[in-house]
Amino acid sequence: MMENINPVSHEPQNGQMEENAQEVIRAMKAMSHEVRLMLLWQLSRGEKTVTELADLLELEQSTVSQQLARLRLEGIVEGRREGRTIHYRIDDARVQNLIEIICSIYCTSGIEQ
Repeated sequence: MMENINPVSHEPQNGQMEENAQEVIRAMKAMSHEVRLMLLWQLSRGEKTVTELADLLELEQSTVSQQLARLRLEGIVEGRREGRTIHYRIDDARVQNLIEIICSIYCTSGIEQ
């Protein structure tokens, strides 16, 4: 049986989940794409450029740029320009937390299933 990593210590207030449902859906949809999930995992470890991300993930820069554009559109990542280079980072603390939780569950070796 799987242990609860981050138990909810309180009940949501009336309507709170319903009000935030669209934000939750937006984040989950963005993370449901393999490339975007891997980009977010890399960005959860610190700022990176398109070139760095492409090298780390062994992807074409155009693929990385396209998926980063989607994440920017969703308000999940942000770019910081330094000369001709843009350094990307996660711009949503909730998504950062979700990525860390996901990785704590799935990115460890020796997981018993």
